[in-house]
Amino acid sequence: MTIKPTLNWLSDTSVFAVNRLPAHSDHQYYETVKEAESRKQMALRYDLNGNWKFHYAINPALRPQDFYKLEFECSNWGDITVPGHIQLQGYGKPQYANTMYPWDGHHHLRPPEVSADDNPVGSYVKYFHVPKNFQGKPLYISFQGVESAFYLWLNGEFIGYSEDSFTPAEFDLTPYVQDGENKLSVEVYQRSTGSWLEDQDFWRFSGIFRDVYLYTVPDIHLYDIDIRTDLDDQYEHALLKGEFTSLFLTPPGTFIVGELYDNRGQLITEVKAIQKGDKNWTLAGEVENPNLWSAEDPYLYDFYLKVYKQDGTLVECIPQSVGFRKFEMIDKVMCLNGKRIVFKGVNRHEFNCRNGRVVTKEDMLWDIKTLKQNNMNAVRTSHYPNQSYWYELCDRYGVYVIDEMNLETHGSWQKMGAVEPSWNIPGNLPEWQDIVMDRAISMYERDKNHPSILIWSCGNESYAGEVILTCSQYFKEKDPGRLVHYEGVFYDRAYEATSDMESRMYAKPQDIIEYLEANPQKPYISCEYMHAMGNSIGGMYKYTDLEEKFPLYQGGFIWDYIDQSLLKKDRFGVEHLAYGGDFDDRPTDYFFCTNGIVTADRQISPKMQEVKYLYQNVKLQVDQTGVTISNQNLFINTSQFGLEYDVLFNGNVCYQSKLQVVDVAPGEQGRFNFAFSDDLFADTGQGEYCIHVRLVLKADELWAKAGHEVAFGQHIFKQEMSRSVIQENQCAGNLKLVVGDVNIGVHGKDFSILFSKQAGTLVSINYEGREMISVPPTPLFWRATTDNDKGFRQAFESGVWYAASLARQCAAVEVEEKDHSVTVTFTYKFSINEEISVKVAYQVLLDGRIRVESTYFGAKNLPQLPIFALTMKVPADYDNLKWYAMGPDENYSDRANGARLAIFENTVRDNVSPYVMPQESGNRTGVRSLEVRNSFNRGLKITASNVPLECNASPYTALELENANHHFELPNIHYTVLTVAGKQMGVGGDDSWGAPVHEEHLIKANNNIAFEFFIERM
Repeated sequence: MTIKPTLNWLSDTSVFAVNRLPAHSDHQYYETVKEAESRKQMALRYDLNGNWKFHYAINPALRPQDFYKLEFECSNWGDITVPGHIQLQGYGKPQYANTMYPWDGHHHLRPPEVSADDNPVGSYVKYFHVPKNFQGKPLYISFQGVESAFYLWLNGEFIGYSEDSFTPAEFDLTPYVQDGENKLSVEVYQRSTGSWLEDQDFWRFSGIFRDVYLYTVPDIHLYDIDIRTDLDDQYEHALLKGEFTSLFLTPPGTFIVGELYDNRGQLITEVKAIQKGDKNWTLAGEVENPNLWSAEDPYLYDFYLKVYKQDGTLVECIPQSVGFRKFEMIDKVMCLNGKRIVFKGVNRHEFNCRNGRVVTKEDMLWDIKTLKQNNMNAVRTSHYPNQSYWYELCDRYGVYVIDEMNLETHGSWQKMGAVEPSWNIPGNLPEWQDIVMDRAISMYERDKNHPSILIWSCGNESYAGEVILTCSQYFKEKDPGRLVHYEGVFYDRAYEATSDMESRMYAKPQDIIEYLEANPQKPYISCEYMHAMGNSIGGMYKYTDLEEKFPLYQGGFIWDYIDQSLLKKDRFGVEHLAYGGDFDDRPTDYFFCTNGIVTADRQISPKMQEVKYLYQNVKLQVDQTGVTISNQNLFINTSQFGLEYDVLFNGNVCYQSKLQVVDVAPGEQGRFNFAFSDDLFADTGQGEYCIHVRLVLKADELWAKAGHEVAFGQHIFKQEMSRSVIQENQCAGNLKLVVGDVNIGVHGKDFSILFSKQAGTLVSINYEGREMISVPPTPLFWRATTDNDKGFRQAFESGVWYAASLARQCAAVEVEEKDHSVTVTFTYKFSINEEISVKVAYQVLLDGRIRVESTYFGAKNLPQLPIFALTMKVPADYDNLKWYAMGPDENYSDRANGARLAIFENTVRDNVSPYVMPQESGNRTGVRSLEVRNSFNRGLKITASNVPLECNASPYTALELENANHHFELPNIHYTVLTVAGKQMGVGGDDSWGAPVHEEHLIKANNNIAFEFFIERM
């Protein structure tokens, strides 16, 4: 029967697949064993990627309705690249939206309505000839990803229709193929019923954005394979089972053999399949003491399915990687191969800053190596099935996967943060059951053979109800060897059975503790936590600490992996990373798309330093004589790592030892004593010592080279100084004090320090004729608000400190002269509160050093301070930095666990972190000293007096950063801005829309704060 396509399908929940072939496994197949062993490009697959002819219409009424007909001439159309998004190739515009539907405020729609006036249409045409090796065979086409609905024609004949942007849609072209040139026509609609189900927190694109290819099959072809492994209770005896479905009726005498090889190419077992009907086959074989698959040791076997004709001729060979592992719930705890698992995970969008969700194999390889190099062992495919190649990499490299079906209806039940499910879908609405279930089936059938997938997820943020519960029941019935996840039951406990685990988003640590202490019936995971927007990830240790305290706390998944920012050119043609709203997209959620621990152009964010440390599987507890090694791996010992350690004296390495062998069994502790004696410290002298200990790879791995650091620990201690740091009598001579009408001058042999009574501050530091101050130091109470600060309404709550940083009144100037020093003290008052004051005392010493003591005297009934610091500008030529501090990357009081004490160098420009929205960045805690030098190696040195400082060096002031929405809006660089702080509040990260920084990392305005440091010449 001829089917006539209609636009009504776009808003009909009962129509989501017309003539689409059934979903099946993503296996490859070949006609020879040699090809199968190589796993190269399939000879029976023909790539249609590349240039297609293209027409864009803003709505269906303006589309070329007959473009699919053979006689329709489209040679004058423009070109578009497949795979690719329409909106990133000069048509329409990308739009970023989080929870709200992208048409909100433009159209008053309710599911499943679709606007006829506002639904862009892309008309694609591809001409092709059938490859010679396909001649006489059936012809099929596979679309791996099309957003969000499309119609398909071949040579003017309607082929089919499909929705679901993130799983394959395949069709049989055989009846309509012709000799010579064929015309393939695809009509893609940006919005359809499926758009209501795809309200993910991402850029709204459309088009053919994953691979398109033709394929054919051998005379006998296994269309679907389902390979499962099971282990006995001792995890020693394994069963390998397979169920296979043939595309056609199999000829008499056909037989199928399965061969299992280990990773050395040794045959382990050979099993003949049993036919169970015209198209179905089964297979079962036993394996004794198999090597088990895990993220720590991702051991894969090669399984070859060989299909033979009756005469013994090989027709088809299918290679499949097999990992033996057992994932199960034991006493309410999720266990892999009998061991309690902890997910050290991240949520990952597929993203590329140039191509959107069109990611290459090179992108994916970079991503998988980055995860492994930074101790992440798990990924959640937020919030849709990824490309098949990603799962292959997770199998091979060893990453646990929560595979998430393409479902999110956030805007239907949560409005501006409030739960209001008056028109929630899918809920309990039977008309949505089939379209949602189709997405579950498509994901499961494609991905079922990947050992890396431990958990199926029923989608994201779609509330709860019967429809989603039915999907969960489907997963459990089809695949009892995996568990099922769904966070939304938190909002409606009537559907508790949907999820095998308690899964919450952005719960505070105390909320999690309350759950875990209340005799829970399910284990807990944080499916999203540590909202990593901008300068974030503060307080992550509060979550990872729970892993050892509560067996039922089994880790979490950071939101998220990569910033979703797109490259755009400014008015001068210079590229920059842009966010929502930068493309005139409205409505939009602006910079809320930049939540990654990796930048959109795939650079490691400074936040990764903390993630890597807190996620490390081996904990190193270092003391003065040795290190206690806690191997928290479940399956591997530490023998594959080398132990390296350094002793640093005042930041400089004075002793090193490398590649010591340590062997600690999984789950055990070991002790390694250092080779040096206590004499080392006596010989070196009095001062500060730091022992660094590292575990490094001894040999190359797939994901890193030998020498890569997998774990780190340090111990800091002091050999006490016997005399005062300040040696006022060290230099001969006297200081010359000049108290003028306006200025106070303190002059030494080759320096001149000038203070202004009128300006109320230090105005000049002149060493050997070099003026070091461009803009004098002033008290600072404000930092450029971070994304998390904005979410907490920092400007509203603490905005008085912004005003206090802009203006102050010098209430008093005091001068004290001693034999070998002069001290000038300024007292400041502030209009925000008459009770608070700040004193800054500058003590000039004989050698030209300046001891600076800054004291804040607090008052009640004032909001928290973002920072208490002194800030000043020096000439921009002084832009080379040398830190003796915690580093190497920026760190804050609540994000310093992963930092180490040493001497580091960078530049002022490079000290600005690449957060897409300009904000506070570049801070270091534990600063002992900071040197700022020019190209001639001259400059200033800031040295902590007693207590380490927090310091920053930037090309921009906090107020300049505060008032820029993009980096290109910042002024040209004229200065180096030095900020020396007694304390800066943490950056937080529990969420970015209201969660405060944890109490111990705040600065209370009613407390007095004091810090001191030295300024000296370099």
